[in-house]
Amino acid sequence: MTIAHVNDIDIYFEIHGNGPPLVLIMGLRRNAEWWYNQIPELSKHFTVVAFDNRGAGRSDKPETDYSIRLFADDTAGLMDFLNIPKAHVLGISMGGYIAQELAINYPDKIKGLILGCTSCGGKRAVHMSEDRIEKFQAIQGLSPEQILRKDMDLFFSDRFVREHPDRIEEFVQISLRYYQPAHAFFRQFNACLKHDTADRVSEISAPTLIVTGDDDFLVPTENSFILEELMPDAILDLFPGCRHCFFMEDYATFNRYVIRFLQAIG
Repeated sequence: MTIAHVNDIDIYFEIHGNGPPLVLIMGLRRNAEWWYNQIPELSKHFTVVAFDNRGAGRSDKPETDYSIRLFADDTAGLMDFLNIPKAHVLGISMGGYIAQELAINYPDKIKGLILGCTSCGGKRAVHMSEDRIEKFQAIQGLSPEQILRKDMDLFFSDRFVREHPDRIEEFVQISLRYYQPAHAFFRQFNACLKHDTADRVSEISAPTLIVTGDDDFLVPTENSFILEELMPDAILDLFPGCRHCFFMEDYATFNRYVIRFLQAIG
């Protein structure tokens, strides 16, 4: 295992490929395993750094309060540990929250920024509907695999689930690796509830691409339009018919967009 000691915790990380550095930041509960559709292609063009956030995967899970700013500080500390002064950054979902805080508080570390299926939080955020929240939280007595399967329509379109059972099974098995314990999930989740860059996201100066599925109701698609409004120089691309895991469902298009956007920056 490759471990960096950062901010008094051990963070698990992986490095793949060669080229300009690209730091990948994953979302709530998930870990570096979820980049399985991205790393093989992106590492042909970039030095890809993937890691497990505090509280997830193979990184430490201290029983202290977490915050999005703390996750951003961890990411900056990992970059320092790896002697990466500046990098492209790609954040998905909660990872997009972290990427925003990183870009606001460490602007000199960001070359290009990609925000996937994410939100500015705070007073401008659009949340899941009440019935969806109720279904999402109904986990009493369920195994990790049962929870994943119950929420599959949050991650993928109905058509994708129906037509690609092999890829759904692959997704389930990869998602069960290094599964997050409940105490760490709730610490990450509480950090998400306090996320708010609505009044600060306009400070981000790095070239920014915003991407999301146009049928996401986990982090509703409207949030990406709000980010575009608050970041008038950003580019917004929608993935038709896709939900929260659009970057898995249509990974070939997503990877192509990432490569094209970042290579244009140089």
